[in-house]
Amino acid sequence: MLVVAATVTAQDYPSRPIRMVVAVAPAGPTDILGRIIGQKLTEKWGQPVIIDNRPGGGQVIGADIVAKSPPDGYTLFMGTNTFAVNPSLFKKLPFDSLRDFAPITLVAEIPLVLVVHPSVPAKTLRELIALGKSRPRQLIYASSGTSSSLRLAAELMQSMTGMEMVHVPYKGSGPAATDLISGQVQLMFGNPLVVAPQVKAGKLRAIAITSERRASALPELPTMSEAGLPGYAAGSWFGLMAPGKVSSMIVNQLHTEIVRILKMPEVTARVTGDGAMIIGNSPQEFAAYIKADMDKWAKVIRTSGIIPD
Repeated sequence: MLVVAATVTAQDYPSRPIRMVVAVAPAGPTDILGRIIGQKLTEKWGQPVIIDNRPGGGQVIGADIVAKSPPDGYTLFMGTNTFAVNPSLFKKLPFDSLRDFAPITLVAEIPLVLVVHPSVPAKTLRELIALGKSRPRQLIYASSGTSSSLRLAAELMQSMTGMEMVHVPYKGSGPAATDLISGQVQLMFGNPLVVAPQVKAGKLRAIAITSERRASALPELPTMSEAGLPGYAAGSWFGLMAPGKVSSMIVNQLHTEIVRILKMPEVTARVTGDGAMIIGNSPQEFAAYIKADMDKWAKVIRTSGIIPD
């Protein structure tokens, strides 16, 4: 009887408004992606998708709302790479990051670009690694915060190479890039939209991109793996999830529609124009991706001693 009821519910889905919890403030890539997908789902299904911004607590507040919501498909979560990092940053979370969430699809990734000040005598990643290892704690790198994705990217590079650099955190990637341009620091991992104009102007030198494949917006820039650090991948990601015990039929229905939306020319143009790379993988692939990301950052955080901002 329970199986029949669940099937009927899935077949009727959605029959009322859907809430998409976004654990950051309005604006920014997470919120923008959520609103793009929400609007297209609304147009398709005739049921409004309401964006519920719940910033704070390192995105734990928003995630907890979803984890404790009924698993009926009417509450969704637009998660980010912070979701995979938090289990290692916080001693205890109010939910189980794997058990209490059902991955739907990895929507997009935004890679970072490793850039250096022109005065740094390294034009390739191999040269930069050799320089850093020959001059322990003499290279200074900037980031947008103590536990930001920019810092994690640098710490991952250090852990994989044996480099020892000095970290200077800033309140945002803009101020960090400003000091890098002025030569106060020597390198940083930056958002392509922030650093690309400075690279084109000759104020910074781009070394490599942190994604697993080259970015269409920067096709000439090698990946970190291609440039000499096999297996390296970092940056920001954005993916949709539901409460853990939601019906697989509803997950599959959501997955089908969201992937369809991501393939729309107008959506592709908007998302890639903001520096992101569209993914749209399967629920199973996204689940494996999250678990691998958790394991990777757990090692980096344990080694570097990073604490939450």
